[in-house]
Amino acid sequence: MKKKHSKWRIVHLVTMIFVLCLSTIAVHPASASTTQPKREMRAVWISTVLNIDMKAGMNETQYTAWVRQTLDQLKANKLNTVIYQVRPTNDAMYPSKLAPWSTYITGKKQGTNPGYDPLAIMVEEAHKRGMELHAWMNPYRVTMSSQKLTDLAPDNVARKNPGWVVKYGKQYYLNPGLPEVQDYLVKTVKELVANYDIDAIHMDDYFYPYKIAKEAFPDQAAYKKYGGSFKKVEDWRRNNVNQLVKNLYIAIKDTKPHVQFGISPFGVWRNKSLDKTGSDTRAGVNNYDDLYADVRTWIKNGTVDYITPQIYWSRTLAVAKYGTLLDWWSHEVQTYAKTHPVNLYIGLADYKVGNDSDAAWKNKMELPSQITANRAEKSAAMGQMHFSLKSMQNNKLGYATIVNQQLYNYTALTPDISWSGDTIPAEPTFVQVTKEAAGRKIEIIDENITQPRKYVIYRFMGNEEGSYEDSRNIVDVVYNTNGFTTFVDKTALAKRSYTYGIMAVSATGVESETAFVVVEDE
Repeated sequence: MKKKHSKWRIVHLVTMIFVLCLSTIAVHPASASTTQPKREMRAVWISTVLNIDMKAGMNETQYTAWVRQTLDQLKANKLNTVIYQVRPTNDAMYPSKLAPWSTYITGKKQGTNPGYDPLAIMVEEAHKRGMELHAWMNPYRVTMSSQKLTDLAPDNVARKNPGWVVKYGKQYYLNPGLPEVQDYLVKTVKELVANYDIDAIHMDDYFYPYKIAKEAFPDQAAYKKYGGSFKKVEDWRRNNVNQLVKNLYIAIKDTKPHVQFGISPFGVWRNKSLDKTGSDTRAGVNNYDDLYADVRTWIKNGTVDYITPQIYWSRTLAVAKYGTLLDWWSHEVQTYAKTHPVNLYIGLADYKVGNDSDAAWKNKMELPSQITANRAEKSAAMGQMHFSLKSMQNNKLGYATIVNQQLYNYTALTPDISWSGDTIPAEPTFVQVTKEAAGRKIEIIDENITQPRKYVIYRFMGNEEGSYEDSRNIVDVVYNTNGFTTFVDKTALAKRSYTYGIMAVSATGVESETAFVVVEDE
């Protein structure tokens, strides 16, 4: 790392006095890992459907207070990403020209305007804390089992275009086999990406619905009309999903190339009994055969930036062991990512801790041990996503305390997606650090033509730089605010001196090669 000392910069840039003080690094449990990854996805799903993680009926002041309190706690626990469900049932948690307001924000009839923009507030508050915001959508689901079509807003496309809708079991869905449905879904995503400064579009495991015994999915008319050369309806269904995934990816990248597209599929692609290249599992559901989600094809074709298989089983469950599936998915992304690499994250079942028939979940170390397995050398996993917020907050058996104190006790950057843009950003133009009662005020001035999306603030004891690869040296990650960014390092102590190194991070997560370094005499 090339050193650039502030004393030299003062002469050449502006007359200033830097007052820096060294802070002590927080004391952590003896069992804490000292080799934590510098980059790791640490995300939590915030589920709005059925108000699982967010209550309905809050006014703007109450909602904003809830968002701030929630994100403050997640930030304190060193999570770096929130996955916020913004389209739970063909509705929207934001003002949209293509979908009605969700009932889950107001608690009232679908289409009722809450009088504020929940997504805009969530994006702004997440970015204020240096956290990414992934907007989570469910493409085909129109209702939950307790709802009727007449419960939907009159301008819901499912009511305006009843021919787009099929009923399966007790729920209604948009028919994945109709081109007009696919066109509509692409438009909704383009609107979302264009209007909000989100970091990713996220979809979960609900493609074609989970199968119901002795009930056929009613898409025979669409298959007859659009099936074309497909001899089997199953192959046609998989192609429908593949086309949607591809077209969504293209639409996202055409709108904002840095916005990621991630999918969190069911944890088993295919059992080995069905396909010799499948996993050595005996799961009752398979992505490929039951949900028509051919995840391998998405990885091969490079139509996703990340995959988060929901490995919601313990390390000892005979029919689907966690380690077996972790190894299988690691092999997938290492073998089949042909067009561009695909980041692998793992969906973790926080909701099962202390609350499942599998006795393994009565051990408070089950989920922490899964995170440790994700970090093992043979694993390709680059982090994890926790389902869901409510379960993390409930902290059954104290498992989340263990995660926070022993596994997430240092800050981590989110993994990059350099295949969407590998330009290395320049370091910021100038940095000033000022001693204040609250700690150190760090002002980052950036006059580069191409602006970075974020900055990483590193801090080292004394008057020498240390390792920029050691997560223990990261104070925080902050979003760039139009070339003048301010951050207060509240953990810095007045009687100690420090060296700060400020790195720029591009919109695709690429870090600058050099840091702007500020050194103060002891």
